[in-house]
Amino acid sequence: MTEVKSWVFWRAVAAEFIGMLLFIFIGLSAIVGKNEFKVDQVVKVSLAFALAIATLVQSLGHVSGAHFNPAVTLGLLVSSQISALRCVCYILAQMLGATAASAIVNSYKHDHSLGVNELTVNVGTGFVIEFLATLQLVLCVTAVTDSRRNDVKGSAPLAIGLSVGVGHFAAMSFTGCGINPARSFGPAVVLVRMKNHWVYWLGPMCGGVAASFIYDFLLYPREFNLRTRMYILRDGRDEEDIADETIAGDNNDAGPSHWPKH
Repeated sequence: MTEVKSWVFWRAVAAEFIGMLLFIFIGLSAIVGKNEFKVDQVVKVSLAFALAIATLVQSLGHVSGAHFNPAVTLGLLVSSQISALRCVCYILAQMLGATAASAIVNSYKHDHSLGVNELTVNVGTGFVIEFLATLQLVLCVTAVTDSRRNDVKGSAPLAIGLSVGVGHFAAMSFTGCGINPARSFGPAVVLVRMKNHWVYWLGPMCGGVAASFIYDFLLYPREFNLRTRMYILRDGRDEEDIADETIAGDNNDAGPSHWPKH
């Protein structure tokens, strides 16, 4: 109940809603707008989503962590970066934000698509594409925001934005590029076009979980024991926890002194 009673927590949930609304508004507007300047649609949409996420992560990252993607939120839950309650509230806020933005864009769109993601390949191939494109995104997010690192010299928001752009360049021609279940959900629910919609949830969610397992347990393991992980899933983390973890990472310690060790 500590998080529920905190205004900081609810401001973070609000930031996820607002950020997701703006992200989907920008991306869908790029999709449905008339291509008067003859810019290739894939480049235009990819850059719109990439620059939008980079800008919003820079703007709202200090408030909520700027997930703006249920796959990212689930991935960070698996790697014990957030509590289970925060995960649920963030995903609900993201879905509401995406739906609200889709409804807004639907009121002035020029065509009937609204950027609803649809497969041009079979569902198995679509799942694999969504899985791998999301895996590289969540792997990037997990790596560039790792509080134990002191070697990241560039801009983390820019790196995340570029990762979103890369995913679109790779996947747009085949799946429309979901890599974000809330982004796929908003337009689909507004137009009630849910064919093969499960691909855009299962693929990215599995990709996000896989990325967290690969980074957190294989490439750069965290020294959290099971009890510590359960503590975080129940109570969440605060800035003191993260600062202590950074120091502990430098000293090869198992974590903050007030976390359970055994």
